[in-house]
Amino acid sequence: MRRIWLLALALALGAAAPAAADAPADPALALAVAGPQRSPAFLARDAARHPLQELLFFGLRPDAAVVEIWPGGGYWTEILAPYLRERGRYYLAVPPQAGSENAAALRRKLASDPALYDKITVTEFGRDHGDIAPAGTVDLILTFRNLHNWMADGYAEAALAAFARALKPGGVLGIEDHRARDDVPQDPAAANGYVRQDYAVMLAEQAGLRFVAASEISANPRDTKDWPKGVWTLPPTFALGEQDRATYAAVGEADNFVLKFQKPAD
Repeated sequence: MRRIWLLALALALGAAAPAAADAPADPALALAVAGPQRSPAFLARDAARHPLQELLFFGLRPDAAVVEIWPGGGYWTEILAPYLRERGRYYLAVPPQAGSENAAALRRKLASDPALYDKITVTEFGRDHGDIAPAGTVDLILTFRNLHNWMADGYAEAALAAFARALKPGGVLGIEDHRARDDVPQDPAAANGYVRQDYAVMLAEQAGLRFVAASEISANPRDTKDWPKGVWTLPPTFALGEQDRATYAAVGEADNFVLKFQKPAD
């Protein structure tokens, strides 16, 4: 079944016929999002995370060189790996801690299905680990809900500078993170997990990247951003366990900004 699906994806990637008016802008990407390789738990989060719309917003192409920063359990990896496998180049920049259980679990995931994941290049990213890909070779860098972690650890500026180095002139950085209130000063350490959108733009521009556009794809107006355990109060973390769980489930995942930046071509 997997081989049949991969063949269908390859055919979709090579199809040259014009799409119908109501067809998705990238049928091969839509096929990867809906494919049988995706975990049921990840599929259940698509209504909150909008993977097809977000990747289209960032301008993903099947022949692109792409770096995904800190892929976690592999939500986006399950989509990007088959999509980029035949024509693209796909790097996973994982945390450098050799003993990280998340990194170890991801490596086991990759090893479990070589037909899907064998062309991925694994690199490391963290404090003092900025060589995510050869300098000036990357079309698209993606980071989902990570910026607040680098702020907490004090190297957000260095992280964005590393991304700028890896990008080609004209290459794109896509950032998604939990959006803070704009009427409260930004905590430089983002202790509650929220980042002001204008602060994120400032950090990227300081790294030499140009702001291109923002999207409300992952906005959630029910998120009041004043939770007792910060953003981790909400799903999928539920930091308070069963306490008021139904209330937080009804709020849903956090309000997130989705930002697109470009490395100047000159």
